Amino acid sequence: MSATVHVAGVGMIPFSKPGQSDPYDVMGERAARAALQDAGIGYEQVQQAYVGYVFGDSTSGQAALYGLGQTGIPVVNVNNNCASGSSALWLARQAVASGAAECVLVLGFEQMQRGALGGNKLEDRPPAMARSLKVTRDIQGWVDDAPSAAQLFGGAGQAYMDKYGITNEVFAKIAVKSRRHAANNPYAVFRDPITEEQVLGSPHQYGPLTRLMCCPPTCGAAAAIIVSEDFARRHGLDTQVRIKAQALTTDYASTFDSGDMMRVVGYDMTREAARQVYEAAGVGPEDLKVVELHDCFTSNELLTYESLGLTPEGTAEKFVLGGDNTYGGRVVVNPSGGLMSKGHPLGATGLAQCAELVWQLRGQADARQVEGVNLALQHNLGLGGACVVTLYEKVS
Repeated sequence: MSATVHVAGVGMIPFSKPGQSDPYDVMGERAARAALQDAGIGYEQVQQAYVGYVFGDSTSGQAALYGLGQTGIPVVNVNNNCASGSSALWLARQAVASGAAECVLVLGFEQMQRGALGGNKLEDRPPAMARSLKVTRDIQGWVDDAPSAAQLFGGAGQAYMDKYGITNEVFAKIAVKSRRHAANNPYAVFRDPITEEQVLGSPHQYGPLTRLMCCPPTCGAAAAIIVSEDFARRHGLDTQVRIKAQALTTDYASTFDSGDMMRVVGYDMTREAARQVYEAAGVGPEDLKVVELHDCFTSNELLTYESLGLTPEGTAEKFVLGGDNTYGGRVVVNPSGGLMSKGHPLGATGLAQCAELVWQLRGQADARQVEGVNLALQHNLGLGGACVVTLYEKVS
């Protein structure tokens, strides 16, 4: 698969709180239309579509795209938990890189409900995450009235604290940074500044985590148009941004047999996906100036600094305290505000990250713009599990 793959257009709608959004099909159509308009093409030129979402009926992707027209193209619905959007992007890139298609639309959306993340539980069959949940119980027990996701990522944060002797104040600093970045993002749900004292004083969830260290459930949609270089040039499309390398990994044995909550929540999936991407692209984390990573909890942002190689293992606290994760530091992490502040409509998250990084590479990020960006890294994680790491490059 050697064909050059470009992101010709991106689109996104402002994220919103549950109960304040349009239905998923309306949101999805709006985001797809925005991406088509940004690319400068019509839906009739799209040859395939991949649609990511978590909570919804089968063929919900068709329900959203049929608002653009009924052209008979293949529409593939993708569910890979919180990595659904970037998994759809991974499939689209493969289709274009292999020559199976020249122009592919990728869409992600989610219409969520208020409260802690749950699931569509079917009582007559084992849950998909049964293995992860059993391992979690074996390692740290289980608290029936605590949110399950907070127990997973809170447990991982506690494991890091125990290993390296840090306090949860560093997690609060990450939350404050995220809000500061989101203040400049019109698509973000939570844009008001917060203080470390507010974060630490918000209701306790599990382990080191308080409520303001946890991403909120939100509704939204985002989309991208993925094209071959030949297609872009024939139609006069923007070729500024290409996908330089990409990897999708799933769980390794270490997720379940290491007795380490950091690995239960995907540390090794992330590390291996990043390694594959750096190796394929011939670059390293030291070459990056901007990263959008999966900060579903501030504890996971801290873990991901290290699993992506942005800072050596055991040095994430120093990385945060030194301001190396924000403007004026070594790499700007989540200029969008991330999941913590922008919101986390599960299926839309991966495409929203894509949109932010394309805008950064084009120099269109307004007050969020990071100077001198030529490479941008995206990390999107779903437990159960899937991790997608994507490296975008500005083409001179």
